[in-house]
Amino acid sequence: MNLPFFIAQRIAFSGKRSFSRFIIRIAVVAVALSVAVMIATSALIAGFKTEISRKIFEFWGHIHISDTAYSLSFEPQPIDKNQAFYPSLDTVRGTSTLEPLVLWGFETGYERLQKSHGGIRHIQVFTHKPGIIRTKTAMEGILLKGVGEDFDWSHLQPYLLEGRPLALTDTAPSKDILISRQTADRLQVGVGDKFIVYFVKGNDQLRRLFQVCGIYKTGLEEYDRKFAICDIRQVQNLLGWDENQVAGFEVWLDDIRDLDRYNDYIYDEVLPPDLLCVTIRDKFPAIFEWLQLQDYNEVVILALMLAVAIVNMITALLVLVLERTTMIGVLKALGETNMRVREIFLYYAAVITLRGMFWGNLLGIGFCVLQDKFHLVRLNEADYYLSYAPVQLNWLPVLLVNVNTLFITLVFLLLPSFVISKISPVRAIRFE
Repeated sequence: MNLPFFIAQRIAFSGKRSFSRFIIRIAVVAVALSVAVMIATSALIAGFKTEISRKIFEFWGHIHISDTAYSLSFEPQPIDKNQAFYPSLDTVRGTSTLEPLVLWGFETGYERLQKSHGGIRHIQVFTHKPGIIRTKTAMEGILLKGVGEDFDWSHLQPYLLEGRPLALTDTAPSKDILISRQTADRLQVGVGDKFIVYFVKGNDQLRRLFQVCGIYKTGLEEYDRKFAICDIRQVQNLLGWDENQVAGFEVWLDDIRDLDRYNDYIYDEVLPPDLLCVTIRDKFPAIFEWLQLQDYNEVVILALMLAVAIVNMITALLVLVLERTTMIGVLKALGETNMRVREIFLYYAAVITLRGMFWGNLLGIGFCVLQDKFHLVRLNEADYYLSYAPVQLNWLPVLLVNVNTLFITLVFLLLPSFVISKISPVRAIRFE
């Protein structure tokens, strides 16, 4: 029989009312709140990053292929649509590359075969052309993004508030246009309304009539304010290009973790020398740096919550030792070593911690489920790009929170448990 564990159980579940019971309840509540906050924080930050990234990628794609001069200017340079990789690039289901083996941030000098997490999901063409929308009441600058028959509407469908996608036919360029909710409100137009878009080509002024077929809203103000979607042939005509000339290709991946790997693969193995591929992270670094800052926020919150749990458990342990001084003296007088007596209180602390973790998991997971279903916590979409706080509850982070909380708490309790070694059996037996 494990005597320290047996004694710890008897103490923990004796039901005896004492001052330490109040301290233990405080410790249980502190651990529960800390674990609940850590679980909720991990789920909220993971959900926030996933939703923001999804909005960016679904609108733009993961990788852009364009002319080499495109990175130096926002003016589109025509490239031939008939490339060896189009449209067969989306048949690539995986890659394997040799990468340096890194352990704890240091290169070992060895290499390992690293496989991709997924493949290339989709590739499509695009063009764009800036213009000015003019209605009877307002004027608005806009950037027309031309899309073709290969456009995957499933990317935009979740953000389509009103109307329908573009109606692309083989006979003539469509006059349909998709605008954002923000643009529609400023221009005071709706589905079915028509307006004229003015363009500049050299010294000439061109204009085209469009009809609003749908209104979308991604929540990303930077995109919603600028972009409208139309038939790619309209933009090609405005630019003076033929039907086989496009500004570039947008590539979607199955897994975002393969972003850099596939960007290197496409650049080294697929593209001709006159074309360039750039990841969306490289094109909009500010947004992704902002998202990366959320990782530091998560670490700070987790560390603070863990510190709260540790401080309360140390306080509870010291109170328990003080209250059980007589018992400690008796056990030592009967021949128990300091180490085994310390084990009793460490087992007792583990029971308190596990009890708090149970309630913390219940609160944290319960909050995440309710938030995911009812969107209790609302956000200002203009500031956070989202109307509510999204959650992404993954079981691995939850498991890590629980294991690390129990392990780190018990490690920090080892030091205050050494106070038991200072207790003299003779004085402890006489202590009341």
